[in-house]
Amino acid sequence: MRNHNNTATAEIEIQAEPSQPIELPWHAEVSQFLTHAAELCVEHGVDLDSFMKGAWSAYVESRPGMRDYLEEIQLRNQLDEIRKSGQMGEA
Repeated sequence: MRNHNNTATAEIEIQAEPSQPIELPWHAEVSQFLTHAAELCVEHGVDLDSFMKGAWSAYVESRPGMRDYLEEIQLRNQLDEIRKSGQMGEA
């Protein structure tokens, strides 16, 4: 494949050589996966809120310790609010 400044020409040449694997930048690959997931959800009638919850859950589960960290932050914020409202004394 020749290197061109014209993106349309480069795309046509890539499509004309299907035997060569095309490596995408990670963000382009992620975009393709998310687009495909969204298309499947629309095709099967999954509402937006369920799709977003599923995507968030998958993201959090893929990062070890993230769920515990987020739960701890939420608990600390709740305790701060209870203290500010005077429902719990400070130790």
